Amino acid sequence: MATKVIGVQFEGNLKPYYFDPRKFEFTVGQMCVVETVFGMELGKVVSPPRLVQEVPKSLKPAVRPAQAIDLLQYQTNKEKAKEAFEIAQAKIAEHALPMKLLQAHYTLDRSRLTFYFGAEERVDFRSLVKDLAAIFRTRIELRQMGVRDEARMIGGLGMCGRELCCNCFLGNFSPVSIKMAKEQNLALNSAKISGICGRLMCCLAFEYPLYRKLIYKLPKRGSKVLTRRGWGKIIQVDIFKDRILVELDNGQEISIGEEEYNRYFL
Repeated sequence: MATKVIGVQFEGNLKPYYFDPRKFEFTVGQMCVVETVFGMELGKVVSPPRLVQEVPKSLKPAVRPAQAIDLLQYQTNKEKAKEAFEIAQAKIAEHALPMKLLQAHYTLDRSRLTFYFGAEERVDFRSLVKDLAAIFRTRIELRQMGVRDEARMIGGLGMCGRELCCNCFLGNFSPVSIKMAKEQNLALNSAKISGICGRLMCCLAFEYPLYRKLIYKLPKRGSKVLTRRGWGKIIQVDIFKDRILVELDNGQEISIGEEEYNRYFL
């Protein structure tokens, strides 16, 4: 049975989440109040109501289209979150905890105050939570973020000079491996293939499927081939120029294009 859903995006998070629109007719770009597992939140509709066959079991309802009072409450919460951030930073220093505070966030109804932080290892912050709960008198949650999520949250510029991909359009992080860099003939220099988060750059995965397709099209490096000048071994494959470099048995090196090795290679 198909169920009607809308896609909603929250500030600072590019991933859309799906909610039950109930009786409301939401339009793209409209602000709305939705019920989440953390409490009431304000979000923006990014996909109109549509029918889907597979619905998550945890599908939550959209409460209402955002009203002026909701928008005012949201702005007030952002100001209060900044104040909470400063207080929490002071408390972290007081407890001498090895953690870096990244962001503070109130739910729309202020039923929960979440602090996002980065740390190299697990942190015992129980005493910190008690202090913060006594100050703010609401439910406190501390959430440790990974280095890639930390970079997304803070933002910045990559070595290409453009805004970080994770901060401007990536909804999810795709697995990135050193094999991707090897097969794209990149220098395996960590400073050149790592992002500001210290992990392999997400963009290594963008063109990887095309590289794989081109690599399978060409002969493998190290294989023995027969040319019109005799037997030789492939020592280099240039997928951009669609050429291979062959070292003949007599030590001579020749560069051959696709039209040549299709005719002369066995």
